[in-house]
This record gives sequence, structure tokens and C-alpha cells, in this order.
Amino acid sequence: MEFKRRIMSTYGTIPIKRTREADILRSIPVSNFGKKLKTQIKTDSVFNGHEHAMGYVKGEYYGANATLNVWAPNVTNQIEFSLSQIWVMTDIPGHSMNTVEAGWQVSPSICGDNSPRLFIYWTSDGYRNGCYNLLCSGFVQTNSEIALGAAIDPISTYNGQQYDINLLIWKDPNSKDWWLKVGSSLVGYWPTSLFTDLREHTTLIEFGGEVYNSQSPGLNTSTQMGSGHFPDEGFGKASYIRNVEVVDGENTLNPVSNVNLFAEKPNCYDVTSAFTHDWGNHIYFGGPGKNPKCP
Repeated sequence: MEFKRRIMSTYGTIPIKRTREADILRSIPVSNFGKKLKTQIKTDSVFNGHEHAMGYVKGEYYGANATLNVWAPNVTNQIEFSLSQIWVMTDIPGHSMNTVEAGWQVSPSICGDNSPRLFIYWTSDGYRNGCYNLLCSGFVQTNSEIALGAAIDPISTYNGQQYDINLLIWKDPNSKDWWLKVGSSLVGYWPTSLFTDLREHTTLIEFGGEVYNSQSPGLNTSTQMGSGHFPDEGFGKASYIRNVEVVDGENTLNPVSNVNLFAEKPNCYDVTSAFTHDWGNHIYFGGPGKNPKCP
């Protein structure tokens, strides 16, 4: 799989997606550019307006690896988004959430179109600060070929060819920084100095889909998650994340076991789990959003 708009660079430089005035002006207020909406700050166990269908495991881990297939879900307006990603995070009662995240997303407000794009995110204080890609200081890119924010091509088609990307996030045992690998390419790292609880290890690994619902409370959006189809349709029709592994204290990848599932609104977006020899523990997830069972 390739990333569109790869920028040719010379030695010692990195590709950075150009930020135009129109990109900044799509954010209201402008000071929110590159950040997640304030409604995503965690309260209790869910995010206000943010709806998920995911698998997760809890424990002391030092990274995660997974393969995500790529779709172009319909996003109904400029404010909403749809994504598939890995969350490597801490969620300790009384502490501000720390996360490093990577995946693909369709986000008109960030990118100005409906193409699925490679993205990363980080926060050290429950989404009050932190940002996407290289839109603020934080992530240190070392790769001269992969452009964060670049469109992904080709993409999966319903009942047709499936395309996916592999993502690995892990904590370097020497530097203690959190590194990102996309496919076979090291992309860069989040310095450990950015974080509080993530300076040590992660306590929670999540993997799956998320949409932002901008409708009034009690109403549902038609923004799709994944392929826009429910997980029970299976391979070639539903979105998947496969070969999920976690990094242990010996810096070794191990297949996840005892995967927990979570979906706020299973009639809108749902998730199922399965196991096969080739894919290990994996999930199918997604849905159309608003439908007769999710009015």
C-alpha cells in the first residue's frame, strides 16, 4: 500500500503536508486547529459526542501492533470524522489521560476532503493539549519518505479487494521514547518528556473505530464507521483489525488474549471478535450510523 502525495526530499529533510489558510479557517475557533474537539475530553467512561466500536486489553504493556484495513467512510459534514486506529494509553483514576495514537481517518475539518489519511495524535492531559501529526511540536519525525496526513491509496471496496496497513507503536527500552513504525518504515517518535504516566508504560490498549457525532443530544448521525456495514457481514464487507499484538516488559510482541469489546451504540456501530490461525485475535467493527434501529 502506498501513500498518495509522497514528497520527494533531500537528505536531512522530512515531508510535511502543507498547511494552507483554508485549512486553519475550517477550525472554529481557529485556536482549535490541529486539536481534538473539547467535547472529546473524557468524562466518566465515554466521550461526549464521540462514539466507538472497539476491542481493548488492560495490563502493563510497552506497545501494540496491528493491521488495519482501509476504507473511505461517508462523513456527513465538515465537523464530523470517522477513523480506525490504535490507542496506546494510560487511564488511571485521578490522573490526566496520556495517549499516543495512530491510524487512518476521514476528517474534512482537518484535511479538507473525504480521503482516508494516515494520522497520529498525542495528548498528555486528557485531550486538553496535544495535536495531530506535526501541527504542533511533539512528535519527532525521522523518516524522509512517509508524509503524515497523506492520503492512502488504494482503499478497500465492498465485496472486493481489501487493502490494509500495519502499525506498530512501542517504547524504546533505552531512550524510553515511544516509536512509530508504518509497514516496514520507522517514522519517528514521541519523546518520553511529553508525558507523565506514559513515561513508564501503558495500562490500556484499544483498537477499533470512532466517529464524532455533531448532532443534538439524543440524535444520531449518518456518518459511517469503517466500511459503513455492521461487523456480522464479515470479511470483504466489514472493517477489520487483525493480528493484534502487545509488547511486554522484555520488548517482545505477544498476541493479545481475552479481548474485551465495547460499543456505546451497537445499533449504530458494533464490534465482534474472532480468532483464526492466520489472523490471531481480531475484530470486525463499524456500521452505518443512523438506520431504522438507530433512528
